[in-house]
Amino acid sequence: MGKVYLVGAGPGDFKLITLRGLELIRQADVIIYDNLANKELILLAKDKAELIYAGKKASRHELPQKDINALLLKKARENAVVVRLKGGDPFIFGRGGEEAEFLAGHGIPCEVVPGITSAISVPAYAGIPLTHRERASTVAFITGHEDEKKTASTIKWHELANGPDTLVFLMGIKNLDLIAGRLIREGRDPATPACVVQSGTLPTQKVVSGRLSEIGPIAKRAGIKPPGIIIVGAVSALREKLAWFEKRPLFGKKVVITRPHHQSMKLANLLSENGAQVIRMPTIEISVIAPNKKLSRAIELPGSYDCIIFTSVNGVSAFFDTLFGKGKDTRSLHGITVIPIGDATASLLAARGIIPDRMPQQFTSEGIIEVLEGLGVKGKRFLLPRAKEARDIIVEFITSKGGACDVVPVYKTRLPKKTNPPVEKPDIVTFTSSSTVANFIKIYGKDALKGAAVASIGPVTTKTLKTHGLQPSIEARRYDIPGLVEAIVEYFK
Repeated sequence: MGKVYLVGAGPGDFKLITLRGLELIRQADVIIYDNLANKELILLAKDKAELIYAGKKASRHELPQKDINALLLKKARENAVVVRLKGGDPFIFGRGGEEAEFLAGHGIPCEVVPGITSAISVPAYAGIPLTHRERASTVAFITGHEDEKKTASTIKWHELANGPDTLVFLMGIKNLDLIAGRLIREGRDPATPACVVQSGTLPTQKVVSGRLSEIGPIAKRAGIKPPGIIIVGAVSALREKLAWFEKRPLFGKKVVITRPHHQSMKLANLLSENGAQVIRMPTIEISVIAPNKKLSRAIELPGSYDCIIFTSVNGVSAFFDTLFGKGKDTRSLHGITVIPIGDATASLLAARGIIPDRMPQQFTSEGIIEVLEGLGVKGKRFLLPRAKEARDIIVEFITSKGGACDVVPVYKTRLPKKTNPPVEKPDIVTFTSSSTVANFIKIYGKDALKGAAVASIGPVTTKTLKTHGLQPSIEARRYDIPGLVEAIVEYFK
């Protein structure tokens, strides 16, 4: 018998998942997820996990609840670890209670993993504390959309209108006018501050504020749509002073990442931290060359080299995977000078137990050449594990100065097997290599860049852009991922 985990995915921002929830997503054999669960979480599932979309958009369910229940039962009986991934918290105005009850009735073990509910997190991201020593000592959470099968509302409107200081309505955008009108009729002051937050905790977050009597028309004029929450109470007025989320420098900007998917996390995280809406459109796939007889021979005789130059993290990964696979370790590199092209490559080397001997000031092949000039090349032998397709500037320099260089291709770049549709009106498109430029144009064409700021990681990528008739708006002064993000932030300041 398998087991079902009802996991709260949090309010939207995928980083608001709990550690336990993240652990289970990575272990799951089957993930059945709702529309409000951030799709970034699904990408963290193991390769062979079965992913099933259960839908549940407003007024549209891909799977009726009875079918979801039956699916949970079927998969658990197949001895699977089943994660039912639900937006927010499973038990707060979701149907987690019903699902848990159904599973218990059929003898299926079930564990509940609480999630951060939008009821508390979305107001926080809008700059609204639900309680405040001077303004609110009580708070109530209310569904804004009752079960349609009910013959009459079971919400105690009079008590709500005259009781709790702060009211938070979930899933009530379509009923906003009805909610505001009912509260006023039951005794709530029409001048009470109110706020509506759409897509809270996401870069698409949209907030409108006003008096309770006016909030419906205000939200309508602003085009507010589900999903969203409604906050009523004096604390709503604090947003003007405490709003923080929308003040981040790239808030709401659509930023396209063209890096390989498995290498895009650092750039995506830095952009997200600055408020950007990250859109992954990988234009490259990395394919490790295996088996690799040439690399194996080089590793069998490492002592014949004076220096190893790593020009990418991919080269480091391929080299050390082969080294360790042969039962060797970093002692094999004793006495060999190791030079990485930049911080990311140096960090991965350090993680493998190697502290680089020299570092270029510029993270380019030209920067490597400056280091080699100081090191001395004549009579020395160099190993260069790199991409199959790469510039030969380092090799040419070494041979012109009397050195010998063994170039060992350890990985290939290729067009991705699957591509995403072009993004409508991106604000920024980032390029981190010449290959990302060439492949983007091959896949999407130059028209896909119209109206967007083009951001280049450095002069080599910029040169490729110009070769294709494109002038970058942004070029990093420091040729790495943090440097690229710094340049983008500076541009929009």
